[in-house]
Amino acid sequence: MTTIASWQSFPTGFAASAALVAAIGAQNAYVLRLGLRRLHVVPVVVLCIVSDALLIAAGVVGMGTLVASYPAFLAVARWGGVGFLVAYGLFALRRAVIAKSGALEAAGGRETPLARTLATVAALTFLNPHVYLDTVVLLGALGNAEPAGGRMPFVLGATAASAAWFVLLGFGGRWLSPFFARPHAWRLLDAGVGALMLALAVGVASLG
Repeated sequence: MTTIASWQSFPTGFAASAALVAAIGAQNAYVLRLGLRRLHVVPVVVLCIVSDALLIAAGVVGMGTLVASYPAFLAVARWGGVGFLVAYGLFALRRAVIAKSGALEAAGGRETPLARTLATVAALTFLNPHVYLDTVVLLGALGNAEPAGGRMPFVLGATAASAAWFVLLGFGGRWLSPFFARPHAWRLLDAGVGALMLALAVGVASLG
């Protein structure tokens, strides 16, 4: 028997995902920095959207329950994420201290290879336990609460919100270019990102 799609669940998924994805975090800060540098924006945005779509779909089809049942999985992600956030935060603070004052061109420095950039995005995504708690478990629970015919529209709505956010974050960064053409602007950004990463590491370490 065919289940009729309930598209009333689309805006529910969109709103729920928008509330979660717009929170300032390590992944968002990194994507913003790449957007400002206009570096690998398209593949990075695509990777972020695809990653979120897979995690949201996995949660709605039941992986959220599986993840919640195995705390050891979250523990591995937790401490792996702490280590990565600390390392990235210290590198950002180092850039803030030693970077030469200059416009966007100087702040960009040597171009990071695409493979390394995508690996960093993937690490910031999948080594973050909040991804599993929020995107998989929470959105999965909300999606599973929808009628059977509303689960796929919920996933599509949640994915649409994620896609809109990352497109705005990646391509909207160039609107801030005039500010980041000023001397020391990148120092301020890197100092803020570094402090944010270390604060997130402390927060993630205190989970559980």
